[in-house]
Amino acid sequence: MSILSGKGKVKLDGQKGLTKDKPILSIEAPDVVYIPLVLGVATDFDVHVKEGDHVCIGTKIATRKSMYVPIYSSVSGTVKGIEKRMHASKRLQQHIVIENDHKNERVKAYVVNDPDHMSQEDVFNAIKELGIVGLGGSGFPTYIKYSHPENIETILINGVECEPFLTSDHLAMKRDIKALFDGTHYLIKAAGAKKGIIAIKEHKPDLMELLVEEAKNYDNIEPREVPDRYPMGWERVLVETVFKKEYDKLPAEIGVIVNNSSTAIALSKGIRKGEPITHRVVTFSGNGLKNPQNVDVAIGTPVNYIVEKIGGYIDEDCDGFLVGGGPMMGKSVMNDTFVIYSHNNAITVMKKEDIKPLPCLKCGECTLHCPAHLQPVRIMQGEKAANVELIEKLEADRCVECGMCTYICPSKIEVTDMVAKAKRRLQLAQKRKNA
Repeated sequence: MSILSGKGKVKLDGQKGLTKDKPILSIEAPDVVYIPLVLGVATDFDVHVKEGDHVCIGTKIATRKSMYVPIYSSVSGTVKGIEKRMHASKRLQQHIVIENDHKNERVKAYVVNDPDHMSQEDVFNAIKELGIVGLGGSGFPTYIKYSHPENIETILINGVECEPFLTSDHLAMKRDIKALFDGTHYLIKAAGAKKGIIAIKEHKPDLMELLVEEAKNYDNIEPREVPDRYPMGWERVLVETVFKKEYDKLPAEIGVIVNNSSTAIALSKGIRKGEPITHRVVTFSGNGLKNPQNVDVAIGTPVNYIVEKIGGYIDEDCDGFLVGGGPMMGKSVMNDTFVIYSHNNAITVMKKEDIKPLPCLKCGECTLHCPAHLQPVRIMQGEKAANVELIEKLEADRCVECGMCTYICPSKIEVTDMVAKAKRRLQLAQKRKNA
């Protein structure tokens, strides 16, 4: 069954007007930053610095071991050690603590002598050594997608940003339009592809005008509008919308590699200026903030520091929900002391609402609207019964936790949370089985 059939995608109340027309606010890094030794779910890092070491912006401070990714300092100053503190994953994780000297001394993380004449291998090495990862939320090491590119025709740049409230990619593309195309050009070269497509949602005339104008400088990169429907930003939905093709596991099966727009921008800055990912644009929005705002901040900056700088919470007691990410796919975190990390594109703060769920109506709306064609309510029933066999049969592991089933549920049941718990139960059972 095609994902393009049935009800599938819905138009959400995006609330993007809270931030999309405001300029990006650059916030000075705090006196101390905490660089997380976490990437995705991986926590296996070699640390290259010790207490007392002086670092600059761009100094390599750690390297992920299981899937090579270097991590760089976002400030200049002195390493104070390693500390366990709350992370957006809702777990205590190791962080490298750096005291900021506010001198902003910089070093190039990677030097490209002739950026205009790079081979395919040169670009691949730059992607790897600069620590470029998926900045749309996954944090997946970008070079892995380009390790063995075969028969790749198109690089698809995902600038859709379909989550409500989020406008960080939108504003970053407008600010860095030349870097967006330049980075896309390098990704095309890295894959040996023929062309690139930059996809954004329809009804963004200000951004589309810039894209169309810049595209005149490239004969193999074109902007493309896609419907304003959720979850259009999910890789599988976007690929099928643009190419009218489906794939089994990876877009490469149909000759496509997908990268986030901010990832392309970061690659251009890395190659042209030697800058690794030390800062990023993050949307701070939601009805729990006095002044929703996109901010440009150093990796390792605590969320509460940023909230204070932009005006604070609506409720001084912060009696609401603080979400790492957007309201559909983000995860609520119990306090605001965690820090911004490389692939963190949003912090959403919502006022608490007293919602009492009703019994399931068995209406089937969650199944009709599931973009992965799962049966969320049956998976939820399997989780309640701790029935691993049923959960596995219903393929709960294919859920991407897009939040659609909860959003669409007329009984206001937290279906997505239950399906996520079912996924974890299945994963634990499979680990025990393979142990």
